[in-house]
Amino acid sequence: MKSVGRYIIRGLLGRGAMGKVFRVDLPPIGKIGALKLLAPDPLLSRLMGYERIRETFLKEAVTVAGLRHTNIISIHDFDEDQGRPFYVMNFHAHNLGALMGETYRMEMPSRVLSADKALDYLDQTLAGLCCLHDAGILHRDIKPFNLLITDQDTIKICDFGLSALRGEKYSGPANLNVGSPYYAAPEQEADPGSIDARADLYPLGIMFYRMLTGHLPDFDNELSAYLPPSRQNPDLDTHWDQFTARSLARRPEQRFASADAMRSELDQLRDHWHRQKEKSCAWVHNVSDPWDEETPSDHLKPRSRPIKWSPERAAVEMDLDSLWRPRTYRVNRFRHQGPDTITDRLAGLTWQQSGSKYPQTWHQAHHYIARLNAQRFEGCQNWRLPTMDELITLLKPPSQGRDMCIEPLFDATQRWIWSADRRSFIAAYFADIELGFVGWQDFSAPFYVRAVCSMKPIDLGFVQK
Repeated sequence: MKSVGRYIIRGLLGRGAMGKVFRVDLPPIGKIGALKLLAPDPLLSRLMGYERIRETFLKEAVTVAGLRHTNIISIHDFDEDQGRPFYVMNFHAHNLGALMGETYRMEMPSRVLSADKALDYLDQTLAGLCCLHDAGILHRDIKPFNLLITDQDTIKICDFGLSALRGEKYSGPANLNVGSPYYAAPEQEADPGSIDARADLYPLGIMFYRMLTGHLPDFDNELSAYLPPSRQNPDLDTHWDQFTARSLARRPEQRFASADAMRSELDQLRDHWHRQKEKSCAWVHNVSDPWDEETPSDHLKPRSRPIKWSPERAAVEMDLDSLWRPRTYRVNRFRHQGPDTITDRLAGLTWQQSGSKYPQTWHQAHHYIARLNAQRFEGCQNWRLPTMDELITLLKPPSQGRDMCIEPLFDATQRWIWSADRRSFIAAYFADIELGFVGWQDFSAPFYVRAVCSMKPIDLGFVQK
């Protein structure tokens, strides 16, 4: 299949029990979207029957189409192709699960997010849930992979295939699980038809804990058996423990009464965190830039020539760990070269301090570079898209402790940055500057550009002979 209706398929984004999600474009304008097509798993078809699955799929489309909120995905088209219904949403290259580094082996460690980022993502998700619950809708499958992230870093709740109206009785097969392992609330696993809005709050507690610690909470039946977040993250104190303990309560009556109540408590936790951070930073004086240290003069210069390589080879060549982070972070010697550029004398590179104002596709990124050279930006005509070797020199571990008090040298807007290295003929590698890891995405993903050029020999402190 190369098309669905009037949409051309450009790749498979994911699949679930009810259907498949494709990245598509709409000719002739080339508008990129995410298309969900009804294509049920054979086992599910035998358990529920095709017509019943079709009704559920249509109900999902109607549910999403009836909601209008910044933190909920929106539908902008619905149709059928050869008798199979589909609907189309905006395409977003990221989701929280991929950002955290979750895989099908969910018990494995994931990436730790900064406290500020974890607070922000949880607050946005709660805002979307407030809208859902106010409309009388229970999502029933909140998890990081169902939280899309836009290029403006906005959370979008998606995948309403398991959603239900409050009070609606579960009518599925008795042996069909509703929800996802580790994230589904205990009462939802026991009796899907008896749950209320508090069942959607429990997975947020799991998600919040994981963002802060990089692990799932390790407990069986009693909350007292798990290790609180402050024991795993030195930036946190018992205020965070109290919030997560209530979020993770096994019995719904011990959790927050509603998404609104949980969000209100989160606001108090955020205020406490900001006061704590301000107090800590007030005691930090004359903090030296940890990137500005002496290193041997024979420091290797990063590769500047683009390469196409497989993920397996890339992980080895770039010396990345299982979460695609550098095993060893580079030491830099950064200096402001001009009003809009920063040099790294050790790497022999000059960078844009900011980069593109808006996200670009990979092909648009090359046009952006061409414009910089045509304009002789900062007096240079040799700007280029950086290789991953060059981008890795910018990666650092997520800020903790006193590092949080240091103002970043580079513009923090450009979080996801394209590289010149390709993963395939339709995908390229990128760097997540904030979380310090490497990933890859289709050329059509909207990421930022931070151009680089090699420093002249005179700038490096020696004269070429």
